[in-house]
Amino acid sequence: MIRRAQKKDMPDLTRLLIQVHDVHAQGRPDIFKPGGIKYDDAELEKVLEDTGNRPVFVYEEDGKVMGYIFCIYEYQEETTNVWGIKTMYIDDLCVDENCRGNHVGTDLYRYACGVARENGCYRVTLHVWELNPDAAGFYEHLGMKTLMRTMEEIL
Repeated sequence: MIRRAQKKDMPDLTRLLIQVHDVHAQGRPDIFKPGGIKYDDAELEKVLEDTGNRPVFVYEEDGKVMGYIFCIYEYQEETTNVWGIKTMYIDDLCVDENCRGNHVGTDLYRYACGVARENGCYRVTLHVWELNPDAAGFYEHLGMKTLMRTMEEIL
């Protein structure tokens, strides 16, 4: 079952946020600090309270949170050269490492796309790190396409 995340889910969300961070810290230790986390408890609580602009959904089965998807509504103002666009940005998607391969991530993604469609979004976007080719392949399998690339040269 997919539902809105609640304050009671914070321990599970934190557990999964740590799993995501560990992948990033192992892949790019020059950027991500070992043992870090994207949101501390106070920040996570604020995110969960902002249901209008930052919906968070969890996939729960038998009382266990198996994954989450953090979303943010973004608005591109119309100008003389671009259309005004409402986007649902996927800030983070994680499936518990012990539950992968059971379509939890696919179900969360499709659910978020449905919510985005219902709320007038033109598209869904996300960032995926090159250090995680499995994630990139997963999103491509879902039908996502590259919009733009960020390139770097480390000095």
